[in-house]
Amino acid sequence: MLTQITPTSLPDVLILTPRRFGDARGWFCETWNRTTLAAAGCDLPDFVQDNHSFSALPGTLRGLHYQRPPHAQAKLVRCSRGAIWDVAVDARRGSPCYGQWVGVELSADNGQQLFVPAGFLHGFITRTPDCEVQYKCSDIYAPACDGAVRWDSLGIDWGTRAPILSAKDSAAPAFADFTTPFSYDG
Repeated sequence: MLTQITPTSLPDVLILTPRRFGDARGWFCETWNRTTLAAAGCDLPDFVQDNHSFSALPGTLRGLHYQRPPHAQAKLVRCSRGAIWDVAVDARRGSPCYGQWVGVELSADNGQQLFVPAGFLHGFITRTPDCEVQYKCSDIYAPACDGAVRWDSLGIDWGTRAPILSAKDSAAPAFADFTTPFSYDG
């Protein structure tokens, strides 16, 4: 198999580990191949946009973000430089896992990727300087549908009590005050 697929404690959130082929020059891997993943029983959505972020300092926290319908986004996230703690939170009203979260270290060294379905909040904190994070999205960025939930309102251990935040993330409402636009369809 070209990619190892590992379930997490949250249904539908997956860790994908592409196989690396190395030699004296370095290594090569396919970070995304719909046919290969479908053959392994992993049918992810169509991705329509790729994003790339750079964070200079360790402790930079981006999240917890979401896009509400009709532009809800699933994401396939990877760290191509440095290391991050990547988190997905189930925000689907009626879900047996509502409000639960899972965190995974993604790094350039381990090559792992996290699949975050639509209906989940997403965020990450940088663990090293000069981090680059790339992620595929299943819908376009739609500013009118953009939202955030406060990073420290779910008991997530981010490894710091004083992360570097954007103004948007600093002003985000707590999860307890969040009215989810997502519902669980079982």
